[in-house]
Amino acid sequence: MSRMTERIHIDAAWRSLNKKQEELCGDRVQIRRSDKCMVMVLADGLGSGVKANILSTLTSTIISEMVNSGMPLEDVVETITATLPVDQERQVAYSTFTIIQVFYDGNVYIAQYDSPTIVIMRSYQILHPHMDTRVINGKEIHIMTMKAQPGDLFVTFSDGVLWAGVGMVFNFGWGQQEVENFLQEHVSSRDSAREVSRILLANVNYLYGGLPGDDSTVGAIRIIEAKETRVMVGPPSGQDQDEEIVHRLMSASGYKICCGGTTSQIVSRVLGRELTTDITQILANSDVPPKGFISGVDLVTEGVLTLQKAGRILQRAVRDDDFAEGLLISHEEDGASCLVRDFLRSSAITFMVGLSDNPAHDAIDYSPISLNAKIALIEEIGDNLKKLGKIIRIEKY
Repeated sequence: MSRMTERIHIDAAWRSLNKKQEELCGDRVQIRRSDKCMVMVLADGLGSGVKANILSTLTSTIISEMVNSGMPLEDVVETITATLPVDQERQVAYSTFTIIQVFYDGNVYIAQYDSPTIVIMRSYQILHPHMDTRVINGKEIHIMTMKAQPGDLFVTFSDGVLWAGVGMVFNFGWGQQEVENFLQEHVSSRDSAREVSRILLANVNYLYGGLPGDDSTVGAIRIIEAKETRVMVGPPSGQDQDEEIVHRLMSASGYKICCGGTTSQIVSRVLGRELTTDITQILANSDVPPKGFISGVDLVTEGVLTLQKAGRILQRAVRDDDFAEGLLISHEEDGASCLVRDFLRSSAITFMVGLSDNPAHDAIDYSPISLNAKIALIEEIGDNLKKLGKIIRIEKY
């Protein structure tokens, strides 16, 4: 049975602005996560439009898949630099790239080819770790390694960001130093990766007068403290396991969540704490059963009906970034909405699934709520949370 050993977790996001009058962006970012690390790749295709989009998509996809498969970063760089074709007229590669690989033990590996220098911030100060320059297959590659700490911020961007303001606000564009100064002045240590990319790109759009002269992309990575949310769902197969599993729930470093009527009764009994019901949700005529309260437990909800609604909400969040952002500031107080908010505010989530046939369903002549269906629902929720960047584990008891 797996146990969390990460020292850090990783919040990553990106945004792009298309060059004016272009339907497709010539920049592309890929984010991949494995059990050991996260990799972000930003590729900038030569030119703009369809051709640049295809080149950057191919480059970022190939790199991210190779890294995610376990290939050492040095071998990935060697392979991609040998593969990238060169424009014969301009004598430059068809795509530039930045690779950021962050392991959950805090080790960070960065490789950049012909890209603006990555900005690294710690406690509002810009860090300038030493970068080695190596010539690989005739291309100069800048490589850096460091140890990340919770709170660290990594911001990478395409050269369209540096060109912002040319001929308008600035004669020669914004520039690397101006970007660093802006991030120091306008980014808070509380800002998520998504918010950092939004803040920086909003200013880029302003400097371009709302008509970007080049594709502009920002990728941000925020290092956060490793905390694990645990969700107890359903009674375990043996009653002799109740105490062990409840204590595991209560030792979570993140949110402690209990889903299910029988489950919440087990938690209440083991802890010796009263279980009460949220009367306001009964009066509100919610489409899911009301929440409960147990002292020391962050959220107590009904089981399958609440999880089904949470699953539908997450499906939409995966498709719509704006909807996902809105969920974080939503004031909906039904159990499913609260459950989704807690999920989105977590970096790692462990579902502790009991394998007992729930006695609460025995009273129902025909119940569609089978154990297999419940497990499938939790696996589907887990898959969607992975797409939203969460580390997911499912334990069965």
